[in-house]
Amino acid sequence: MGAESASATTTATSNGEGSGGCPVDHARLSPTGCPVSARAAAFDPFTGPYQEDPPGSLRWSRDEEPVFYNPQLGYWVVTRYEDVKAIFRDNITFSPANVLEKITPFGDEANAVLAKYDYGMSRTLVNEDEPAHMPRRRALMEPFTPPQLAHHEPMVRRLVREHVDRFIDKGKADLVDEMLYEIPLTVALHFLGVPEEDMETLRRYSVAHTLNTWGRPAPEEQVAVAENVGKFWQYAGTVLDKMREDPSGPGWMQYGIRLQPEMPDVITDSYLHSMMMAGIVAAHETTALASANAIKLLLENRSLWEELCADPSLIANAVEECLRFSGSIVAWRRITTKATKIGDVELPEGAKLLIVNTSANHDERFFDNPDELDLRRENASDHLSFGYGAHQCMGKNLARMEIQIFLEELTTRLPHLELAPGQTFTYLPNTSFRGPEHLWVRWDPAKNPERERPEILDRQVKITIGQPSRRSISRTMVVREVARAADEVVRITLADVRDRPLPKWSPGSHVDIELGELSRQYSLCGDPDDRSCYQIAVQKDRESRGGSRYVHERLAVGDTLRVRGPRNHFKLDPDARRYLFIAGGIGITPILAMADHARRQGKDYELHYCGSTRAAMALLDRVTRDHGDALVLHVSDEGTRLDVESLLAEPRDDTQIYSCGPQRLLDALAEATSHWPEDSLHVEHFSSDLGELDPEKEHAFDLRLADSGITVTVAPDQTVLAALRAANIDVPSDCEEGLCGSCEVGVTEGEIDHRDKVLTKAERAVNNKMMTCCSRACGDRLTLAL
Repeated sequence: MGAESASATTTATSNGEGSGGCPVDHARLSPTGCPVSARAAAFDPFTGPYQEDPPGSLRWSRDEEPVFYNPQLGYWVVTRYEDVKAIFRDNITFSPANVLEKITPFGDEANAVLAKYDYGMSRTLVNEDEPAHMPRRRALMEPFTPPQLAHHEPMVRRLVREHVDRFIDKGKADLVDEMLYEIPLTVALHFLGVPEEDMETLRRYSVAHTLNTWGRPAPEEQVAVAENVGKFWQYAGTVLDKMREDPSGPGWMQYGIRLQPEMPDVITDSYLHSMMMAGIVAAHETTALASANAIKLLLENRSLWEELCADPSLIANAVEECLRFSGSIVAWRRITTKATKIGDVELPEGAKLLIVNTSANHDERFFDNPDELDLRRENASDHLSFGYGAHQCMGKNLARMEIQIFLEELTTRLPHLELAPGQTFTYLPNTSFRGPEHLWVRWDPAKNPERERPEILDRQVKITIGQPSRRSISRTMVVREVARAADEVVRITLADVRDRPLPKWSPGSHVDIELGELSRQYSLCGDPDDRSCYQIAVQKDRESRGGSRYVHERLAVGDTLRVRGPRNHFKLDPDARRYLFIAGGIGITPILAMADHARRQGKDYELHYCGSTRAAMALLDRVTRDHGDALVLHVSDEGTRLDVESLLAEPRDDTQIYSCGPQRLLDALAEATSHWPEDSLHVEHFSSDLGELDPEKEHAFDLRLADSGITVTVAPDQTVLAALRAANIDVPSDCEEGLCGSCEVGVTEGEIDHRDKVLTKAERAVNNKMMTCCSRACGDRLTLAL
């Protein structure tokens, strides 16, 4: 449990030095006998820093003691990203059986109240073990798939529009009371098939359920909480009985009732009653809190709110980043089924765990600058706010849809919205769910844009149902310079439209640029340390599909472009002792940045640059100026063509080869390095040779998802990526041509039919990862690490 940290504290203070004496209570040991450090003993999730700033309050833990025991709770607390994800992934060793267990036991009087109502909350999807869990999850998944969820979008839009209409001219509103609570509850009831009535009663019931399960109500409060929980249980049973009379209507609960005769051992009466109650809470409480957190966050970061107002295409990723930064689910619980280890910490069987996913979402070991809210964060959707693996939240995409529509409506109709000054934000004290109880905002109704431009009410942003594509994460940049770099090659300098610093990049990185209806990838060739601009070089391609022609014939200084990235799938190995760089034509752009880096680091390197004529070789003056001593030019019309076989005749263990250029050059290099050490050659391709899938030539196969136990069938005319998305499984992607590596997933069983341009020969031979946008199964089954 971070024994080194705990022991250090004990050693330093055990002699009673200092006015306060030893801060460690040696009478309060962990179940393993390990002393509890002062910070671990002082941790209190119900008050103070944890309630004010959960991830910030646990920064010390992520840095020093990522797994610690808290005697007050009787729980081990886990705070780092990889540890939390590993626990979610292994639901056999780390059972969810205690998820709905009272974290604070009730007294006899409160328990008697629950007994009066025959309260019998049993297992639900969130807290049951295998083998019961997965058959139920699979049987009940269909209503949660993106095509089914799309049917709810018009209703959500209508509800949001109607609620904003009610307060649009008032100038002040509590968004929680007037919109953010009622709409998710209405949507939840509609989804479940529950009559839309008793809103305030259900809200009181939900608060009681949260306090009953995850809170620490005082003894004098417990009876009132138990009374509302008992009534909630009774209400759920009454509604369920009415549904049984006619289960033909729409709704998830009716769906389950209709399936019950076919699967009586899977969908039991007690299960349906428990799910009715849990579903009402789960389907709306977390969405309401997450929506309030997101709007509060964005209004506190005013420049980001204004950017969202100006560019609604960022909304989908903004939702992911807000869920990462301040999701509504702060922590989950698990219990060990056997003795095990988390990191270096040994845990006994029966150890109770509080896994703080909000802390994991701020772990700098996984997220760069995690305490910065970044609307364009490319891995924002890797957050653990929805959990992970077999028990990942089934309703995650319904929640995403609702929050997106909230943000779309507010940024369109109330871009001048601001937080009302002087308010104090309060939160329901508990370990696991967090969102402001009230969110007061204000605005000047006279400035409502729809008064002058009523047509904005017709604007509708395309909603992403599921994890947003990285294609949606872009910034607006302005063309600062268009300069000649060679015959039919121009160098483009791009800057942020508001002159904000740009993200850093590494040699080999590229950006994706939208050119009219097209999107093209271009390598960065400027100075990585210069955050004021990016530079690319574009060659005019006579067989262009439109990208290079657009740049050469239409692009001008002052034009604005949508740019995504930078990202790097052609990374330079920083530990190589020697580099051999080989560039063909416009392939000099990523290679030049690599050579610049090698020169700055004082590395041994050679740079071979091939071209048809000197006049056609891009950036030749700068290449010659900066790399003259290491440069060898190969110019066809001067009779100095590159002899690949001679250059690579003698293999070297200390050399890594990097090349970008035409396919014929890359093919020649692959053949010439066949006798070199494995993976000496690293290349970047200009284009993909993938075609449309021909169902006459392809075969169907199954994907077994190791972490969740789900099986997905891939049709002959379907990519693995498409099949996963259709099954509500989030996989990021970008180019979808097998070039960029964004859609990589791990493979644990089965032989892969690799069709990408990313993996090396050695990586393919290991057979443990694939690109889901293009690669397939050789046989009839693959097992993925998802």
